[in-house]
Amino acid sequence: MNDVKSPGRYNAAEAEARWQAEWDRQKIFEAPDASDKPKYYVLEMFPYPSGRIHMGHVRNYTLGDVIARYKRARGYNVLHPMGWDAFGLPAENAAREQKVHPAEWTYSNIANMRRELKTMGLSLDWSREIATCHPGYYRHQQQMFLEMLEQGLAYRGESLVNWDPVDETVLANEQVIDGRGWRSGARVEKRTLHQWFFRITAFADELLSALNTLDRWPERVRLMQKNWIGRSEGVTVEFALKDRDDSLEVYTTRHDTLFGASFCAISPDHPLSAVIAADNEAAAAFIAECQSLGTSEAVIEREEKIGFDTGIKALHPFRDNVELPVYIANFVLMDYGSGAIFGCPAHDQRDLDFARKYDLAVLPVVAPEGSGADFTVATEAYVGPGRLVNSDFLDGMSIGDAKGEVARRLEAAGRGRRAVRFRLRDWGVSRQRYWGCPIPVIHCPACGIVPVPLADLPVELPQDVTFDKPGNPLDHHPTWKNVGCPACGADAKRETDTFDTFVDSSWYFARFCSARADLPVDKASVDYWLPVDQYVGGIEHAILHLLYSRFYVRAMRKSGHVALDEPFAGLFTQGMVCHETYRDVDGRWLYPEEVDFSGAAPTNGKDGSPVTVGRSESMSKSKKNVVDPGSIIEQYGADTARWFMLSDSPPGRDLEWSDQGIQGAWRYLNRLWRDVTEPGGPVAAAGVAPPPGFIKAPSDSPAGKVYRSLHKTIAGVTKDLDSFHFNRAVARIREFTNLLEEFDADDAEAAWVRREALETVVKLVGPMMPHVAEELWHHLGHDDLLARAPWPETDLAAATEDMVTIAVQVGGKLRATLEVERDAARERLEIAALADENVQRAIAGKEVRKVIVVPNKIVNVVV
Repeated sequence: MNDVKSPGRYNAAEAEARWQAEWDRQKIFEAPDASDKPKYYVLEMFPYPSGRIHMGHVRNYTLGDVIARYKRARGYNVLHPMGWDAFGLPAENAAREQKVHPAEWTYSNIANMRRELKTMGLSLDWSREIATCHPGYYRHQQQMFLEMLEQGLAYRGESLVNWDPVDETVLANEQVIDGRGWRSGARVEKRTLHQWFFRITAFADELLSALNTLDRWPERVRLMQKNWIGRSEGVTVEFALKDRDDSLEVYTTRHDTLFGASFCAISPDHPLSAVIAADNEAAAAFIAECQSLGTSEAVIEREEKIGFDTGIKALHPFRDNVELPVYIANFVLMDYGSGAIFGCPAHDQRDLDFARKYDLAVLPVVAPEGSGADFTVATEAYVGPGRLVNSDFLDGMSIGDAKGEVARRLEAAGRGRRAVRFRLRDWGVSRQRYWGCPIPVIHCPACGIVPVPLADLPVELPQDVTFDKPGNPLDHHPTWKNVGCPACGADAKRETDTFDTFVDSSWYFARFCSARADLPVDKASVDYWLPVDQYVGGIEHAILHLLYSRFYVRAMRKSGHVALDEPFAGLFTQGMVCHETYRDVDGRWLYPEEVDFSGAAPTNGKDGSPVTVGRSESMSKSKKNVVDPGSIIEQYGADTARWFMLSDSPPGRDLEWSDQGIQGAWRYLNRLWRDVTEPGGPVAAAGVAPPPGFIKAPSDSPAGKVYRSLHKTIAGVTKDLDSFHFNRAVARIREFTNLLEEFDADDAEAAWVRREALETVVKLVGPMMPHVAEELWHHLGHDDLLARAPWPETDLAAATEDMVTIAVQVGGKLRATLEVERDAARERLEIAALADENVQRAIAGKEVRKVIVVPNKIVNVVV
């Protein structure tokens, strides 16, 4: 035995830099593409290189790193890569505002963020680093686009877009604020433009049904995708139009309510709207007003529901002489159904509000059980179950039966047909921007759209661009877009649209499998590594990014690049990092470090004026409620930041940042340091065998109790890490170290148990606080890296409950109970039962014929 000497106070900055350098030197986190170990691919959603990491990054990448380090210790060949989602509009904005080229701005930010991420001690395979803005990445994206074009999964078509007439660019819905462009402030116009699309709807049924196989995804994410795909079964109804040769097609899922229809409405973008507006200035003005809202469904839904009466009448398909006024309405969307609806106000709240505004009839046609034809609707539409009323041949039917009967009669009369529709629309991937992946096609006046030959890929962005004009710099470039047609040699033009950045992030996980391959992916590598075993990221990506990635894998499967159906076997969505907000007397936001908390109430550190403390919200630069990870790591070390991120709340919930919390994490790290470097008693030397017989039957001594508690902790932490209960794992470790600090025995058994406990605790905290764990592992006498050490095994016998209660029966009646060790020997149980005073009284004067012992449960004395 020997006493472990203290090396002095823990120096986080020195130790963390030293161990990070050693991990890099030994290339310990570089994953081989072939191994006799089982594979495990863990991936966090890669960051946009904005220039600085934030606390959301710290939490996200800490969670993923714990998983990676834990799985590596459990014997897996772990792939844990990092890259950069590097194209995007912020780089163009920086080019305009800071007069710096987007590439220079982006690569500078990547270098800075790479340095910051490395200070966190993440177990990343940096040899596979990728940046989506690098031609070595996007040339493969261009190749796959050409493959999709050939297969019919990519096409060029027309679509309505939000157009900023000042910046001369298409805006996403999120960039339209109160009908104006977010940057220019110009009134947004709806325009029909030629755009490139991916035919994601070709896989709509498969994308929907396969959600049932994703049993390691959060249920709410699967539900969000299900609703976004939006499969519905209904009918299309052909409404004849009075005194006109054309008709109005309406898709509905509530054809049971057809007898309650009191109006029809069409989208401002419906072809009939354009026909009407051509001869009606008032209609044209109304349509222009609607189009100023942009294309966001959420914005349109919030607006007051208004309409324009076209004067056209639709004829009811079942009710003779019933004419329904046709409105152009701002709430009807062209990209769902057929861009037209029939309104049944009694059973749809939006229709009811519209009907009350324009004094239209409200006729209930579904009444709750027990109600009849006199059922009425006032201010709230009835959307519950019931039976049909006021509906001619449908009266008395259930909703389901009524739907079937309406569909049958419409089809028989040639006025409609059953139909399945999806809310999902094809993915528009065109963006009128410079800083994106060029779309590799050429427009020839004679040949039309001509793919760029594979030999000419990548189509690279020109470097000599300017941002002194509105619109897409690629349109303004004097030479780049001018090219000969590959088919006929005539003068032609390159496509100047670039890809939506969601395209870049829809396949990067596959590129990581063979990041330097000459093809988009190396087949053997993706067959080995994919799917990603554990994906980690925010709930805000639940629909678009994840759905697009699922589509992209199917497109790659069709091209023969992969042989799988789903990219991510497991998904974990972490919560946000939140902080209080602060405002000065003028309502301006303040950074936390600008607030003085030393007095009775918080004040402005500059002038002592009062500060209003607001509710805790997700950290954001706009509200200044941010904490710089760099300053925290500099002051406390990365391990402290990691430990706080893991300990304060379940990882799926929002985490409240507090100075007290980070200080508490720092105090615990130093406690752990002292527990190992200044133990409360002798510690056996590394590699010393346990006392004879101790492992199989740990005693009831203090050392035996610590040993049993240790293995319960191992079992609990292992279970917690497997189930992402990281905060529970932290609590278990802290509880055990509290016990260990009270352990003051000093015999040989205690010295061995203390060594076993200290080494095991260091292993358990290794995935969470890897730097101090490596330092302590080395201090305990080990030469190899803890990062290579296996996870501690649980002694199941010691980890189970120590004591059990045994019932003792005499002649079938309970006479006593015994508190004994689990799995106590039969002979010991029989002796203890027969020695009990109550049992002796029960058998007094009687012959004991036999004693039946059921271990851990009962002793039955037969007399």
